[in-house]
Amino acid sequence: MTTTLPGPDGRPRCKWCLATPEYLHYHDHEWGFPVSDDRRLFEKLCLEGFQSGLSWRTILAKRENFRAAFHDFDFARIASYDGSHVQRLLADAGIVRHRGKIEATINNAQRAVELVEKEGSLAGFIWRFEPAAKDLAAPQSVSTSPASIALSKELKRRGWRFVGPTTVYAFMQAMGLINDHAEGCTVRTEAARMREGFVRPA
Repeated sequence: MTTTLPGPDGRPRCKWCLATPEYLHYHDHEWGFPVSDDRRLFEKLCLEGFQSGLSWRTILAKRENFRAAFHDFDFARIASYDGSHVQRLLADAGIVRHRGKIEATINNAQRAVELVEKEGSLAGFIWRFEPAAKDLAAPQSVSTSPASIALSKELKRRGWRFVGPTTVYAFMQAMGLINDHAEGCTVRTEAARMREGFVRPA
């Protein structure tokens, strides 16, 4: 099965990213590039949780609204949210108004603060779960992996919510813990180069 198609410039890209211009930009400039910033990692875990049952297109279109609503995903600040914040968010038509996911984001912010206190950084903790090259499946051939199952299990043990293995695998794809760009995708080489030069957080 073909996993790449020519993009607007004629160069091959992952087939999924050609569904909408927003996907194309996200694919070319973000997806699969390694991230070590705690806030960005937290944001992505939250947005993947909000995506559960929805399309990434829906979440991507609302991403700036989410950032405004959740104080740019400053988890130290979100950790102090109370019932009034939940009501504010439930009234915000610019985001996905799902009480369980909103409350999970606040809970996860509290767990993130705890994790940073114990582990030093969210990035340092998450990158411990980067799989070895020999353990990787063929690009875009699976929706979970031993590494995503392990990270999901550990996050849940620490009290996080909406972090199942499939959600965590999508997070790992996006944040560059694996290079899941299709073989032949023009961005795969760039993502690989960035991973080679990336300093893994301690």
